[in-house]
Amino acid sequence: MIEFARNVRLWFAPQEVRKVGGTPDYRFSLANERTFLAWLRTALALIGGGFAVDQFLPDLRWGWRVGLALALLAAGVLCSLRAVNHWVRCEQAMRRGEDLPVSRFPALLSIAVAVVAIAMVLVVLVGWEG
Repeated sequence: MIEFARNVRLWFAPQEVRKVGGTPDYRFSLANERTFLAWLRTALALIGGGFAVDQFLPDLRWGWRVGLALALLAAGVLCSLRAVNHWVRCEQAMRRGEDLPVSRFPALLSIAVAVVAIAMVLVVLVGWEG
């Protein structure tokens, strides 16, 4: 948790990352940035999906609609925060010549999206009028 708090400071002062280790090959830093942007696109898609569920499924029972929408919105928020934290951690590891950090987040995100998808399949099969 202390490392996470230290990394949050680096989110707003990326020049501080350069004080660690040496400069990596720019191709790796640019690949790290592209990965960051891919995570942000995923976060935006999840947030858009959450709003779509809330706005375009008015006949869905309130509890289902709000639950599914909030699950997607929360996943989007977590994904966007994870993106910047992962970018900082990878950049630091590359500068130090260390292995890139591993994370359980992709697995957790996949499970969360699968649970929402299964819930939506059930809603479609059973019907959503309440």
